[in-house]
Amino acid sequence: MWLQREIHLKPKPRGFHLVTDEVLRELPELGNVRIGLMNVFILHTSASLTINENADPTVRQDFESYFNRAVPEDEHYYRHQDEGTDDLPAHIKSSLLGSSLNIPVSDGRLKLGTWQGIYLCEHRNHGGSRRIIVTVQGE
Repeated sequence: MWLQREIHLKPKPRGFHLVTDEVLRELPELGNVRIGLMNVFILHTSASLTINENADPTVRQDFESYFNRAVPEDEHYYRHQDEGTDDLPAHIKSSLLGSSLNIPVSDGRLKLGTWQGIYLCEHRNHGGSRRIIVTVQGE
């Protein structure tokens, strides 16, 4: 079985956002997959995806604080600022975290760890709606 769907995630403010439930709501067919693999790919260069802590929201706040210090805005050596001072830092953060995830599927459910969830990492001040492509392969 193959399934591919484009999902439009609601606009989120800058930061790290748990979107596992938002993604799963759009994939009712996942319940029919006994064993498989789900790929999630974001169609943007200024946002990213990662898997991490799904229970304590301070982890997401700490991620945002860390990445803002690691990749600051307004550096004099940045040349690409077409869409504002958060533009190039957003591209760098996206490259560091990545644009896709591969998640095992078993008995109709994602095989995430007890405290794991899918994050949308919004690196722009006003990123807007984000599009992801989800591809599921399984039986």
